[in-house]
Amino acid sequence: MVIKMQNQKGLSFNHMGIYVHDMAAMEAFYTGVLGFTVTDRGSLQGAAGPVQLVFLSRDPRAHHQIVLASGRPASLAFNPINQISLTADSLDTLRELYLRFVELGARDIDAITHGNAVSFYVRDPEGNRLELFVDTPWYVSQPMKVPVDLELPESQLLAEVERHARSLPGFCTRAEWEARMRELMQA
Repeated sequence: MVIKMQNQKGLSFNHMGIYVHDMAAMEAFYTGVLGFTVTDRGSLQGAAGPVQLVFLSRDPRAHHQIVLASGRPASLAFNPINQISLTADSLDTLRELYLRFVELGARDIDAITHGNAVSFYVRDPEGNRLELFVDTPWYVSQPMKVPVDLELPESQLLAEVERHARSLPGFCTRAEWEARMRELMQA
């Protein structure tokens, strides 16, 4: 069933919760590597017993942006989390984080562009895929994924991303795409 809202008032994405197996390892990763702060912790009674909770934020206005909850089974047939995406405040920050993961010996680092963003994907200690990204000023039809070298000088990296994006279907400026989305969401 699809329900189309008549307008977009009153609702925006705020935070997410992740069931974890090893609370200490996950807390250490999100605080030590990604710079989240523990804002609260505690326990609640769940249907299957007590659930330990750790609340994490990088924004002093938000009590939590991620909550870690105990109870993830040690093994799952597959990970139901496709990705957790975090926006970097600049390409410099994105590259600093990328190099940090490289220095930490992270496996499976995938630096790419979607045309509308420059990203890298990496896994947290329990295998959840993270996407760390910055938006570009362009839009192209999705899905689209092309490898990039995050160690290139910023001007060269952005020139290559733009050159490729301009060759793809749907290319336009982000402002043009946002205007179309505003119209669509208000329809």
